[in-house]
Amino acid sequence: MQKPFSVLINNSSDAVSYMVNEIAHICRDMKKRAPGTEGEREAAEYMAEVLRNDCGCDEVTIESFKEHSDVFWGYFYFSMTFDVLCALTFFISPALSILFGGLALFIFVFHFLMYRQILDPLFPEKTGTNVTAVRRCTGEVKRRVFLNGHIDAAWEFPLNYRFGGIVFEIPGVMALIGVLFYISISIISLTSGPAWTGTAAKFGLFFMPFFILVAKTYEPKTIVDGANDNLTGCYMGISLLRQMEKHGITLENTELGVILTGSEEAGLKGAKAWCKTHKDDYKDVPTYIVCFDTIHDPRYLMVNERDLNGTVKADPELSRVFFNAAEQVKVPCRRGWVPPFGGSTDSAAFTQGGFRSVGITGLNHVLEDYYHTRKDTPDNLDIQGIDNCYKATVAMISIMGGS
Repeated sequence: MQKPFSVLINNSSDAVSYMVNEIAHICRDMKKRAPGTEGEREAAEYMAEVLRNDCGCDEVTIESFKEHSDVFWGYFYFSMTFDVLCALTFFISPALSILFGGLALFIFVFHFLMYRQILDPLFPEKTGTNVTAVRRCTGEVKRRVFLNGHIDAAWEFPLNYRFGGIVFEIPGVMALIGVLFYISISIISLTSGPAWTGTAAKFGLFFMPFFILVAKTYEPKTIVDGANDNLTGCYMGISLLRQMEKHGITLENTELGVILTGSEEAGLKGAKAWCKTHKDDYKDVPTYIVCFDTIHDPRYLMVNERDLNGTVKADPELSRVFFNAAEQVKVPCRRGWVPPFGGSTDSAAFTQGGFRSVGITGLNHVLEDYYHTRKDTPDNLDIQGIDNCYKATVAMISIMGGS
C-alpha cells in the first residue's frame, strides 16, 4: 500500500468516530428523510456543504429531479387487490381469475423485481435531491472513482420489526404461490373442467390472509432514522475525502468523488435520475462507481457480484479490486449477491445507466430486525463493521489510485 494511505488506515478510528457523530447529528437534529421530502433535501444540502468546506472538493453540485416516490409502498395495495380478486373471481369466471392473476404477476415482476416505473403516474409528483462532488487530482486525469451512498431513509417494515426477516418474507412468497395456484386451476378448469378444481379453489382460500398481509409490508406513516441504511454509505465516501484533505493527500491521475443519491428506497430513483442527467458526462476516462449500502455487521461485508434481485451483474473488475483490497488489509469480506426478494443497491441503476459499478453491503440478506425498522438508529451502529469497510475502501483507492 502506498505510504500516504497507511496514514489513513492507522487513523481509521478518527474517521469512524467522525462518521458516527455526523450520522447521529443528522438523525437527531434534522427532519426525517423519506424519499422526495424536505428532510431528504436538508440532509443533502448539509452534506454538500461538508464536501465543499471540509473535503477539498472543487466541484459540488446539488441537483433536483422529479419523481413519484410513494409508488414503491403504494404498489403493495395494488398487489393485494389483484391477488384477492384472482382468488375470488375464480368462483365467478376462471378467465377473470387468470386476468387478475396475470396483472398481479405483471406488476410483481416489473415493479418489484425489476424496479420499472410502470405505476408512477398514479401517484403524486415529488422532488428528490442528488449531490455530486469531485476532488481534483494532480497530473493528467486517467481514471475517476465515485463513492456512493443514498441519502433517504426507508418506510418501516412492520413485520420485520415485530418478527424478523424470515416472517417478513413469508407473506410475499406465499402470495406469489397463491396467485400461481389460482392461475393453474383456472387454466385446468377452462381446458378440461374437472369438478375437483372448485374444491381446490375453496382450499386455496388458505392464501387469502397472505394476500392481505402483503399490504402490511410497508408502513408509510413511520419513517426510520436510517443510520445504518444508509448514512453509513454516505459517510464512507465523505469521511475518506475529509481524511485525505486533513492529511494533505491528493491522488495523482485519479479523480475521486462522491455521489449522494436521493430516493433509493423508492426504487433507485435518484441513481436513475443521475444517470439520465449525466449520461454524456464522465466518459473521458474510465469511471467507476462504488455503492455502499447498510454497512453494519463485520461478518457480512460483501461484494455483491449480482444486484437487483440477482438480475443485474456488477462490474467484475471493480468487484475483484474491492475484494482484493479487503484481503490486503486483512478485513473479512465475502463474494455474494442481492438475491430474489432482497431488493437492490444503487449499483444496479448505475450499471443499467451505462456506468461501471458494484454494490458493497454489510448486512445479512436474511433480514435482521433493525433493517427498515425504528431500530435503525445511531445507537445501533456497528463500529467494527464501519471500520472494516473504511479500511477496505482506503486500500481499494490505494490500488486504483496508482499512476
